[in-house]
Amino acid sequence: MKPIYLLTPLLSLLPLTTPHPTTTTPPPDNKAITPGHATIHNNCTTPIYIWSVSSTTSPQYTIPATQNYSEIFHHDAQTGGVSIKITTVRNGLYTGSPQMIFAYNLVNEQVWFDLSDVFGDPFRGRRVTVGVVAGGGGGGGGGEEKEMIVWEDGVPVGGSQVRVIGGEGEVVVRVCA
Repeated sequence: MKPIYLLTPLLSLLPLTTPHPTTTTPPPDNKAITPGHATIHNNCTTPIYIWSVSSTTSPQYTIPATQNYSEIFHHDAQTGGVSIKITTVRNGLYTGSPQMIFAYNLVNEQVWFDLSDVFGDPFRGRRVTVGVVAGGGGGGGGGEEKEMIVWEDGVPVGGSQVRVIGGEGEVVVRVCA
């Protein structure tokens, strides 16, 4: 009888010592991509203000007329995605001003992205586009830009705006296009 009593406590420890069945599988060809960029191009005649937001919030960047902001696609381990929040008002992120949000998530060598507005439409009456250059290679060059999201009047259209491209592609958001 003693072996049975000793065996019972040992059996209760088995789940703690058994390896977890989940494994990580490398990509099929083990190819590492060179991530592309998210670029915000200000075609307006006045500055715009942006913040890159994930598990942290960047400082405010002021983008003068006809200038760009660009960041390399990256994955935030805490939140998964990144939102580039754009306002037409200095400190607008903190004052409840209308915001346009370009959100992306780099997952398994693909970039899922979306465009939306909150608290109003900061570019109402002005054209907004999101164009992509597939396989841009993380440094520009590579192909012709194709518009994937278009807001003719600067206001979101109905339905889903979510799109996906290869993670090495370039995505350009143009305000006042």
